[in-house]
Amino acid sequence: MKKILFPTDFSEVSKNAFIYALKLADSIDAEIITMHVYLLPQANYVNVSEYLHEIYDVTELSNFENYKDEVPILRHIAEENNLGKVKISHVLILGNLIHEIEKITKHENIDFIVMGTKGATGLKETFLGTVATKVMNDVKAVVLAIPERCKYQPIKNLLFITEYKPEDIESFIRVMALAKVFQAHIDCLRVESPHHESKNDYMKDWNDLIKNHNIALHSISGDDVEGIILNFMDLHKINMIAMHVYHKNFFQKLFEISLSKKLAFHVNVPILAIHE
Repeated sequence: MKKILFPTDFSEVSKNAFIYALKLADSIDAEIITMHVYLLPQANYVNVSEYLHEIYDVTELSNFENYKDEVPILRHIAEENNLGKVKISHVLILGNLIHEIEKITKHENIDFIVMGTKGATGLKETFLGTVATKVMNDVKAVVLAIPERCKYQPIKNLLFITEYKPEDIESFIRVMALAKVFQAHIDCLRVESPHHESKNDYMKDWNDLIKNHNIALHSISGDDVEGIILNFMDLHKINMIAMHVYHKNFFQKLFEISLSKKLAFHVNVPILAIHE
């Protein structure tokens, strides 16, 4: 049975993302492991040692109580969406979030990590929260990040960002497998600089790969890479975007959107990041 790891902080953003975790689990016949990681408070003041044990006990107890209260809420979300049959287990861990996600991913052979992301505030808004970005960069798993404004809709049009190089093919095969489960169409997109003549000898391989599949290959020339991608998403009604994680710098840049673009395009689709 496949396994989905769902890190949660009990927030509304997390609860919203849980619906995607449930739908994915139902589609691929997977179980969900929810996890909440907490840190003990740092006590830096004098003469605290006599109270330290008590402070830690209270912290651990309150985290346990919080988690115990949240479990029925997650179960209720499953039942509300007619997904009560999905197997769900729960883990409460003391430690560092990224390290614990890495550890449980390896130990449990996790297939997908699904997590909610909350944008930063200010003019230069970053779509991906720092935790989600770090998980995508550091944890060798397929990570599905769900933005806070993203309301669940069936995955029908999937966009794969690529340069049509051999190193993208393995990730693309995973995307094809997922698209088959969702019965989704895939658009592959490369944005080329008009000033740079790229010689790509691999297009035959890509054309062979997509033969008899519901997939279209696109190349668009232009300097405004992010704008072109956002336009494409809008035009083709994209409801999931996927890319190989080695594009991470570009990936982060894509979602650092100027205020005017942010008003014009609401980037509210799930992001699938695939490691090598």
